[in-house]
Amino acid sequence: MGREQGEMVVKNNKAKDNGAKLVFDDPVLCAQFLRGYVDIDLLKNVQPEDIEDISERFLPMWQEGRDSDSVKLIHLKELPLFLITIIEHQSKIYYDMSFKIMRYIVMVLTDYETEQEKLNPGITKTKDFKYPPILPIVYYEGSQKWSAVRNFKDRTYLSDALGKYIPDFEYLVVPLSDYSNAELIEKKDELSLIMLVNKLRSSAEFKSLKEIPPEYFENLEKNTPEYLLKLIGKIIAVFLYRLNVPRKEVENFTDQIERREFAMLFDSFEAYDVQETRRISKAEG
Repeated sequence: MGREQGEMVVKNNKAKDNGAKLVFDDPVLCAQFLRGYVDIDLLKNVQPEDIEDISERFLPMWQEGRDSDSVKLIHLKELPLFLITIIEHQSKIYYDMSFKIMRYIVMVLTDYETEQEKLNPGITKTKDFKYPPILPIVYYEGSQKWSAVRNFKDRTYLSDALGKYIPDFEYLVVPLSDYSNAELIEKKDELSLIMLVNKLRSSAEFKSLKEIPPEYFENLEKNTPEYLLKLIGKIIAVFLYRLNVPRKEVENFTDQIERREFAMLFDSFEAYDVQETRRISKAEG
């Protein structure tokens, strides 16, 4: 598996997007994200079977290169909830995020209206018809603080005088850098391991993960299903190639995950950065 994943990632020019995309594509990891990393009571008990991926309905309408964005239909007991997730890995802040999300919201609600009309012609014209709520989330992997306004109204002229006539909504930002290693370890789930590796900015930082308590890995070894081990290996491989880790080391690392050898996962890792090594060699003549 390691070699195949390595070859796939090296050739993929969207590798930075794809690692986090795989997280949201998987219902188990997506449910862990909603339960543990989004502070909304309605989502505290979301299970994988409650999540339906409907992204394919909207991809043709989305901007080119945004295939990492996704739309989920969350089947809550109270009512359906739509989830829009946007992955931002760049360090440069995307300041027009609120307008992009407003376009996405209109697309999702238009699609919902069309579906309801097919089921019950004329229903959307009735007095009691209501649209479902939409939760827009930006999963931000950059290192600098997210500084874009989160409410579309704050990006509109004369919002102080005409505020109630301007679309008024916020999107939620979940910044990866806000979580300390200790906070992630405390969660004891598969997603926390992925986020621990994704936080690394250089392969040398792997040394900081050697102090993870053994009970953290014991929990993963006992409870992680086989298919999820392979997926975690695939996701982490993307992040390791981004750090210029040699293919052989990536293969060894992901093989340890698949064999449930978590205890020695970071001990055997040899910090190495191809670009940094080349820079030093060039500087030394």
